[in-house]
Amino acid sequence: MAHIVVGVRFTRIGKVYHFDASAFPDLRLGDAVVVETSRGWQLGQVAQRLEEGDIPAELELKAIERKATPRDLMLRQVWQQREQEVVSTCRARVVALNLSGVKIVAAEYSFDGSRLAIMFNTEAEERVELKSLRQDMQKVYAPSQVEIRQIGPRDVAKILGGMGACGLETRCCSKFLCDFSSISIRMAKEQGISLTPTEITGMCGRLRCCLIYEYDAYVAARQKLPKRNKRVITPIGEGKVVDVVPLRDAVIVEIPEKGRREFPREEIKPAEELERLQQKIDSPQPTREIVRDEVSDTEEAAAEESSSLPEGAKANRTEPRPGAPNVPRPQRRRRGGKKRRS
Repeated sequence: MAHIVVGVRFTRIGKVYHFDASAFPDLRLGDAVVVETSRGWQLGQVAQRLEEGDIPAELELKAIERKATPRDLMLRQVWQQREQEVVSTCRARVVALNLSGVKIVAAEYSFDGSRLAIMFNTEAEERVELKSLRQDMQKVYAPSQVEIRQIGPRDVAKILGGMGACGLETRCCSKFLCDFSSISIRMAKEQGISLTPTEITGMCGRLRCCLIYEYDAYVAARQKLPKRNKRVITPIGEGKVVDVVPLRDAVIVEIPEKGRREFPREEIKPAEELERLQQKIDSPQPTREIVRDEVSDTEEAAAEESSSLPEGAKANRTEPRPGAPNVPRPQRRRRGGKKRRS
């Protein structure tokens, strides 16, 4: 039997979780299935189907329990209709318990109603004690197992929806973002975006998720361009880079007596490269022919000196007398040196 893995999504715009669907080879995208998760039995929708080569060998997955029946779908709708009632009841209880700073956002039943998760958010840095709230909600909604779960401001914005800070009718997190990426202020600096809080902050109060959309493209483009304050050579003279335009693959150069001009990357060269080339031209270096001539002159001088010596002197100079011990020559005494006392 072929190993089949499918991705299941439990909310309309939610994270995709993978399950083993080998027992159901006829599953298609959009089919409803019942699976067991860490939060109990859930009803989800098949969002993707992995090919055989894309499945890691060491991946251990839970198997899909069964395809959802019309009764399962109807049961899920019944519990969904009760979720808004749970939110209203829980908010009233928060006010009665005087839990300041606690905001009840949403409630979620499992498809069979066996578990109830109540999501809340708080701006307080310290941990909020909600044991009494959970006990009260457990009494009201028994036999469902009640869980109080804290979520972040981005998850709150995703659940509530609404208009984005940029003017879009629907926020990115509520429209297509299945998972949140880590956003930093450096992403805004790389793209030349104003660091004014209203320009880079979303409706959730955090840095906008869209700052990461074009970040990699800007980083790759900037690596090919010179940085600011660098000296460059342009077709009309030497100048200093005052700004970079990554998306046009160009830089703005300030040239004395000519002002600021924009040049594409192909038309500029670093000033250091021109200086190195000029130093290479100005510095005198012997060529290979000159060195070869010096070597030949030395060999000719040695040959003339050898030819002027007698034959016996040549032999004594080149080879020792046969049978004579190899005794080192005595060193000559330097002129003007003191005589050694005997």
